[in-house]
Amino acid sequence: MANATTTKRAGETDVEAVRQAYYERIGKKDLAPLWVVLKDLVAKEPVTACVPAIWHFADVKGLVDEAGRLISAKEAERRVLVMENPALRGKSRITNTLYAGLQLIMPGEIAPAHRHTASAIRFVLDGEGAYTQVEGEKTLMSRGDFVITPHWTTHDHGNTSKKPMIWLDVLDVPTVNFFETGFSEHLGADTQNTAREHGDSIDRFGSGVLPDGTDTRLNRSPIINYPYAHIRPILERLHRTGDVDPRHGARVRYANPFNGGWVTPTMGAQIALLPKNFNGQSYRSTDGMIFVCVEGRGATKVENQTLEWSPGDVFVVPPWKRYAHTASEETVLFNISDRPAQESLGIWREDATSH
Repeated sequence: MANATTTKRAGETDVEAVRQAYYERIGKKDLAPLWVVLKDLVAKEPVTACVPAIWHFADVKGLVDEAGRLISAKEAERRVLVMENPALRGKSRITNTLYAGLQLIMPGEIAPAHRHTASAIRFVLDGEGAYTQVEGEKTLMSRGDFVITPHWTTHDHGNTSKKPMIWLDVLDVPTVNFFETGFSEHLGADTQNTAREHGDSIDRFGSGVLPDGTDTRLNRSPIINYPYAHIRPILERLHRTGDVDPRHGARVRYANPFNGGWVTPTMGAQIALLPKNFNGQSYRSTDGMIFVCVEGRGATKVENQTLEWSPGDVFVVPPWKRYAHTASEETVLFNISDRPAQESLGIWREDATSH
């Protein structure tokens, strides 16, 4: 028996040695055996390198303010502290497909006009009265406003108020760079000529009517700013009428008025009101989710980890990780993810079964 076992093991060793020698030979021809890596390439379910993480506004605000004393907005082009997922340090990513950062603009400053392939959104965390200009429209911003700068649109920022403003930037830069399709250019001037004033695009396209002859084939929203002052009453109305999802609360989706779709082809955003003492059912989906607490306070349990949040806090839930929200008081949560890109590829999936 011992001799048979020894012989068998020797035979296995010989086979493995032959295979390894073969792998080394094909490797010199830039070839690799699929059967060795197949289980990693085609997993049974999503595997993510991201981890849950939270940035408490009270902890980071001072560091953002300090950046304002270190470098000007013009010198930096964009004065931003990048929010790096702890498992993806050095890659400028909050998830594998999205970049996020905290941008500061001080009173009297201008962040010069430029444009780039990547689409961007701004969600205002602190301050009031600074502006963004996008393709000739100047929009004043307030806390809770959701502002978009679609791909290849010229945009600049300025602050004519007396207080600093901080907002969350989210861009699809990692997605664009994955395809190796990134371009950018500067306008050659600090600001662009503004033909349309604050509120023009939402009045023009978001009021249930459209200017006659409007080309509605645009695959992103023509609205530049979705003001929180307009959105908050809608959330309250849903709450009053009982339209409260047991997982997400009374939630609405920022929409392209031309087709009812997402605001951009690569990034989609929602905002929800969680009633006082909300105890949400568990949920997971394949899009890694970035959340912002706008009002209230509560916690989100992500698998076995609990993230406690309050106004201004930003936190991330990795793809296909089960999570559930609880709110000790009436709360508003904003969220954004790469869901539109996944849906366009037919690969987005959700799981709402309770655990």
